This record gives sequence, structure tokens and C-alpha cells, in this order.
Amino acid sequence: MSTLTALVLAVFVGYGGAWYLGMVEGNFSLLLFLATVVTGLYWLAEKFYFWPQRRQAAARLESQRVERHAQLAAQGITQVDSDMHDAHAKVLQQPWWLDWTAGLFPVIVVVFLLRSFLFEPFKIPSGSMIPTMLVGDLILVNKFHYGVRLPVINLKVIDNNSPQRGDVMVFRYPPKPSLDYIKRVVGVPGDEVAYLNKKLSINGKALSKVPMPDFFDEDALRYAKQFQETTGNRTYRLLNDADRPAFIAGADQFPWRDNCRYSSEGVVCKVPEGHYFMMGDNRDNSLDSRYWGFVPEANIVGKAFFVWMNFGNLKRIGRID
Repeated sequence: MSTLTALVLAVFVGYGGAWYLGMVEGNFSLLLFLATVVTGLYWLAEKFYFWPQRRQAAARLESQRVERHAQLAAQGITQVDSDMHDAHAKVLQQPWWLDWTAGLFPVIVVVFLLRSFLFEPFKIPSGSMIPTMLVGDLILVNKFHYGVRLPVINLKVIDNNSPQRGDVMVFRYPPKPSLDYIKRVVGVPGDEVAYLNKKLSINGKALSKVPMPDFFDEDALRYAKQFQETTGNRTYRLLNDADRPAFIAGADQFPWRDNCRYSSEGVVCKVPEGHYFMMGDNRDNSLDSRYWGFVPEANIVGKAFFVWMNFGNLKRIGRID
């Protein structure tokens, strides 16, 4: 078993290393699920087979000690070394290959359940959601807000809230579902979303867009026009780059593209049933639904709600608007 376990652990380490080096496309949900299954099998084997076997061996050792003492006592020998503690402990000791599998199962299964059904941590890798979220923000995503989904396959089994306009949502990137994206919901099923001349309208009604002091991007070392936008009961900030045209250049051929009309002023899209229209708050520096289309309901991961750490700026900790 030690050789087999070493091989299994080597596969996990090799996969993780290849993923880290960019040699393979990793899937952490699948890796965590497999780790839970494998360590769970070892845990069951330890509980119902290996541990009882070691206890029986320890009991036999104790029985042999008692029998030996009785034989020596019958011969009149009373001074006997009876310190069997080290031998007893060695028999009961868990071998390394169980320590690194069954011993890790309780921790792995707790992480798996928390990450799959409650809260999942993410790191913001790009500036598409500036100023709401900055590069390096470590956020928490509520996995049950939009319903409970099975891990890995992301199949919803228990319904809950529907995404609302203004929610910051994590989802599987439609052109490449192995990637997780984060954007803001601006259109729900049935909405007509118009983004023309850098002004957002929903169902023919322009959203409130109030100018604010310019935002200084510390990474780009430049200022950007900042506005406050309101949709429903959600108010948030967004950026516009005055030097970027309103024209949407390079839109893909995505499903339901016939629902969109592109022009020099921007785009107008009718959101199909079971889909959502997503946009980044950094409006002129975000590849979103304007370029690659609608997000199917099946791709939803969860609702982003809290920045729990940014090692470069502790003031970032707090609720996400």
C-alpha cells in the first residue's frame, strides 16, 4: 500500500506542479473533489480495517506479555522487565501513507464542503472591475445565494435567489467554461440593454449617471473619469476613458448574437431567457457581454459580497457594492 500511495500522491503533486507551471489547464474544483474521494477511501479503510488490525496486533502483544510473565513467575522469577510501552505504541502507530491520506481527510472534506456549497475565495486578476474591485483584492463569493449547485458539474439542485441588476457575480466564462470571470449584472432575462455613447439604458430607461471626482489608477498612473450609476436599489461607481471610442470593436460570433445590434454608437441587446448580460465597471477596459455574449444561467458560480484581504492596501477590506 505504501508504494501505491506514493504513486497516487506523486500524481497529485505532478498535476499541481504542471498546472502551476502552465503546462496543463487546471481545474481546482475537480482536483479538490478527487482529493476528497481518495482521502475518504483511505479514511474508511483506516477506520474499518487498518486501525482494527493494529489494535488486534497490540492486544496480541499484551497477551504475550502476560503469558510470558506468568511462565516466569511459575519458575520463581519475579524481576521482569515489563516496559512494553514503546513496542505497544509502535504497533498502534499510523504509517506515513495513512497519515498523509486518511489523516488529511477531515481537513480536505471541510474545505470541499465550504468551498462547494457556502463560500469560495477568489483573487481579482485584472482591472476590469475598477473602481469597485482592484487588482489583488481577495474576495469571498456566496455559493448558495443563487441556489445550491453540485460541485464540478455545477448543476443546480436547490433554487434560491435570481441574479438582480447591479449584482457583482462570478460565473464561468462562456467561451471557455474552465475560467471564472467576475462582472456586474446589468441585464436579466427579457431586458433590452442599450449601451450607446457610453450611456447605459435598460428597457428604454437611461440609468442615472452622476459625475464624481476623477479616479487615480495607481497601477496605470493615470486619471480616469469616474461616475456613480444606479440601477434598482444598487448604486456603484464606474470609469470611462474619454480617449476610447463608443464603438464595440472585435465582437465575437456568440450564441444569440442576432439579439444584438452593433453600431458606431455602441450596442443594443435583447437578453434571451435563461441568460444574463454582464459588464465590467471599468467600462472601456472590460471584455464582457458586449464582446462575447450572454451568460447562461448554468454558468453562474455565485455572488461576490466581501473583500477579505488586499495585502497591498488593508483599507480595501469590506463589503462589495
